[in-house]
Amino acid sequence: MSTPGFPPNTLDSEGAPIWISDLAVDDPNHILHVVRGMDPAEALEALGAKPGLIRSCELPDGRPDERTSLPRAALGIEPGTSAVLLAGRVGEWTFVYDDSGSTYDDAATEALSADGRTAATSIYTINADASLTYAVDGEQVEWVNVDDLDLDEGFAGMPAELRAAFEAAGNVETEDFEPGEADGDITMRAACALAGLALTLDDVRRVPLLVVPLG
Repeated sequence: MSTPGFPPNTLDSEGAPIWISDLAVDDPNHILHVVRGMDPAEALEALGAKPGLIRSCELPDGRPDERTSLPRAALGIEPGTSAVLLAGRVGEWTFVYDDSGSTYDDAATEALSADGRTAATSIYTINADASLTYAVDGEQVEWVNVDDLDLDEGFAGMPAELRAAFEAAGNVETEDFEPGEADGDITMRAACALAGLALTLDDVRRVPLLVVPLG
């Protein structure tokens, strides 16, 4: 499966970026933050991580069970004991994957975007609620709720680079959605398209990674 901005083998069978679904638990409640011009360690600290707990990470070969994310498995942390953040940098953009949605806060995106940076946060909950927040220079510029996204109207009102990201994300029509209705993974694809993260998990493994427990 592919969409305009994603090569073959970079999306899973439901249209989610495959590197994210390979990191995640089954039925995930998770967040992807992306920020341009910020180092991974700085991004983790901006999201509340304690500097002394941040460590380099090599992801294990696989998840031990359906309730344990791959970053959590890397730390040997049991499900439900702590959130885990995984960060890396690809080109100008840093990503932070939050395996349990603990960094859900519009202020987090604004903090990442401070000092002239651009950041976006994509959220997907266990109840299939999905949204994307886009911020520039410390201020929220756009909030996209998938339930309210009208694909027929297009993305003309969005900032140019965010509009391009949603156009690259495309739409994956399934039997659960009406024609023209946005699928639940569109904001994850848009965040990845914005930050140039049309990747596989093997691609991510080649990136220097940092991991930290949170909370």
